[in-house]
Amino acid sequence: MPTKELVAVEDASGQAAEAGLLLKAMAPRIQRDVLTRPRLLLASGRFRDVPAIFVQAPAGYGKSSLLAQWRRECLGTGAIVLWLTANPTDDPRELLRSLVAGFGAAACRPSFGQSLLAAPPPDPVEGLTEWLAEVARSALDTVLVLDDAERLPRESFEGLAYVLRNLPPNLRAVIGTRGQVPAGLGDLVAYGQCATIGAADLRFDVDETIALVRQRFGADFDPGLAVRLHEMADGWPLGIQLVLAVMAADRQPQAAAEALLRQSGHLRERLVGILLANLDPVDLTFLTRLSVLEDFTPALAAVVGEAPDAAERLNRIAATTPVLVAGEHGEWLRLHALARDALRERFADLSADDRAAVHVRAAQWLSDHDMLAAAAQQALAAGRRDWACDLAERSLYDSLMTRGRVEDVQHWFKIIPHAETDARPRLLLAAAWSFAIGERHEEAERLVAQVLARNDIDDQVRCECALVRAGAAAFADDPDLFAALHDPWAVDPPLTDSWLLKIHANRSAYRALIGGEPAMARLRQQRAPVGNGEAPGYLTRWGEFMIGLSYLWEGQVLLAERILQPALLQADADFGRRNRFSCMLAALLAAALWARGQSREAELVLANRLDVLERSGLPEAVLLAFRTLALVVAERSEAQGLDMLEALYAVGEHRALPRLRVVALTEQVMLHARHYRAETCRNLLARIDELLAAENVSRGPLWWTGVTVYREMAEGYVAIAARDWKAARAPFERANATARAVKRQRLYIETLGFRALVLHLSGEDGSGLAQEALELARVYGLMRAFEAAHPLLGERIERIAARAQDAVQPSPKPARASAAPAPAPADADLIARSTALTPKEREVLELLARNLSNKEIGLTMNIHEDTVKWHVKNLFAKLSAGTRKQVVSRARLMGILAAA
Repeated sequence: MPTKELVAVEDASGQAAEAGLLLKAMAPRIQRDVLTRPRLLLASGRFRDVPAIFVQAPAGYGKSSLLAQWRRECLGTGAIVLWLTANPTDDPRELLRSLVAGFGAAACRPSFGQSLLAAPPPDPVEGLTEWLAEVARSALDTVLVLDDAERLPRESFEGLAYVLRNLPPNLRAVIGTRGQVPAGLGDLVAYGQCATIGAADLRFDVDETIALVRQRFGADFDPGLAVRLHEMADGWPLGIQLVLAVMAADRQPQAAAEALLRQSGHLRERLVGILLANLDPVDLTFLTRLSVLEDFTPALAAVVGEAPDAAERLNRIAATTPVLVAGEHGEWLRLHALARDALRERFADLSADDRAAVHVRAAQWLSDHDMLAAAAQQALAAGRRDWACDLAERSLYDSLMTRGRVEDVQHWFKIIPHAETDARPRLLLAAAWSFAIGERHEEAERLVAQVLARNDIDDQVRCECALVRAGAAAFADDPDLFAALHDPWAVDPPLTDSWLLKIHANRSAYRALIGGEPAMARLRQQRAPVGNGEAPGYLTRWGEFMIGLSYLWEGQVLLAERILQPALLQADADFGRRNRFSCMLAALLAAALWARGQSREAELVLANRLDVLERSGLPEAVLLAFRTLALVVAERSEAQGLDMLEALYAVGEHRALPRLRVVALTEQVMLHARHYRAETCRNLLARIDELLAAENVSRGPLWWTGVTVYREMAEGYVAIAARDWKAARAPFERANATARAVKRQRLYIETLGFRALVLHLSGEDGSGLAQEALELARVYGLMRAFEAAHPLLGERIERIAARAQDAVQPSPKPARASAAPAPAPADADLIARSTALTPKEREVLELLARNLSNKEIGLTMNIHEDTVKWHVKNLFAKLSAGTRKQVVSRARLMGILAAA
């Protein structure tokens, strides 16, 4: 017979064990402002029918937060959610006890599995089999969430693997771990029985960071600033949360964000400290050597870091710290931006000989693997100038044509002496290509002239020089010069290289476009000849740009979006979000999104890209980006919209692009005409006429055709601002004719609508024109063409068009019915559809949460008070509660009842 002391000890140990089980089964608290990411919802197509999911990421990636969100999502669908947090002491027997007790608590069945707890089988597998059978017999839709699974002992993990291989149809498992999926479960992944989410999936993308910042600090937070914060944190969830915490502590969050981005303060040091905290000295030395590389594979890391076990070491570092980021392609990795900067400071403290040796090893490996541009940079850093120049000359075309790395070419041209560049004609042409794409047109012309002056060039080089000069003319917004340079080589160019033929096809498409033939532009793009190899991806992306631009040209915004949306995603991944080509694609996509009524999406697409465009964007892309953003911000503040148009005018003046100045002034006239400011509009029109008078001699017919339509639009807006409807007819008719001639469909539809409006306001019939304009706008997806052009046009266009429909088929006027009272909004769904409770019990629980007495609950539910008492008694038993208040609290804690 046990003594009182022994019984007391046993009771205390039992209570401690029960307390431990209770804590393990408690889900972590979720922050109120946590961002729900649609791509990571359990209901998304990626996870919908997968029985098991592994979430694997180092600390700071929001793994546990995601599991807690999934728990809440499952509770909302009525599932039973069993949450467990693993411990190193969870041997197979303890794991079984946790599963039994956890399911009993989650399903509100205190008696569940009591036989297993009282007399567990000696074989853990037998006990797990019985537990799975009991769960299957319950017929409850159940989700097992196990966090920190890497802490389980090996034998317990084997038991977990057994559970995963034998999940009954009503049981689903979600496992969180800091390590990789064990090799023994690889077949589940291969056969689609197990999905995996890694650190790359958990990283915030740009749109999610913007959404999170705006959710925290308001919808008017500058998206460009949010993008810069995203780039500083490199999408690392913990880094972003720390940044937001610092901003939230300041009275002016945007000013605090600017300060963080300008200087290296305590927050940067704290972020770097968290990134490097768990590294041992050997790994720190290894990563310090790797910091000289932008990205690397395990093989490259083994050579540069002098570590034969580099692959194993990188896997271990990636599993325990967030310092490594998976690259976009295959096995390539890169260091987190903040960590790389800190490690490069440590690298600078090494001796000169050690630094040179690291650079030489990197250059040799990269050169051996035909990565010549990166090899040249490493050779130059090692002080091997001649070797670096040889590598650069061989690589610059590849760097420019495959990745659009204009800055690389210009950097090399700056550091190589002119005597060497003069002796390297391929380097001269590469530099000329880089200067032509942007605002340095005169330098491109000088270098091309230097090449053409040589005696050893052939027709292929002369044709390439013409392509360079034509590209410079396009970026200089001189379509007539572009046509003069392109047309002599338009048919059967003497080119053999695939990339030159692709450039020629892109230029042929652009030539058709500025000639007013967008369909021909697409045809020429699709029928591009193929040379002796495959064209680089960067040039292929230019083909998508030309097709998207041709659709925008003729107002086909739906088709433009279909082309540009995936093209931009791929360009951002391949070249970077602030690459000039990616920014030009973004300008086109934003214009299409805005035309379809998606202002917010258009603004986010352009976030933190405008400065790149204004320096080096194609004029058409610059025009579209500034105009779109001006119209977006004008919806919130007219002053900001006008300021954006003044910025466009300044860019046109700085880059000597007068068409941009004309468009900026025309759009200002449009904004002022919306408020009938006649005198301001007349002054702006006078500025346009003065500007065009200065360009009268130097410009050709193609340029004038592109500009005249805007000048006529401005004159029409001036007449509207003065409410002189008859005076507005002629300029809109001329603008309409010009837009029709060059197939600028958006302008054609707008001016068609204006023609209908001025006829209507002049007392004439414009219904036919209005109906045609409306139908065209619907066909092309121009959802806001008329409202954006002028509020009066947006308000009247359908009313004017209705007259034409009534004339064709008059319809009786419907009788005016009395308005029915609007239904009262339904009460919020306070309770989850948990299958742990019966429908009546859920209803009683909800009324208990409203502090109703048993008698009041009976009257509300139309049942006897004794029946209410019976339901309340069942709730006490299922929720292990002793009072009505405790029932409600337990239900809220378990997620069955929404928070108060």
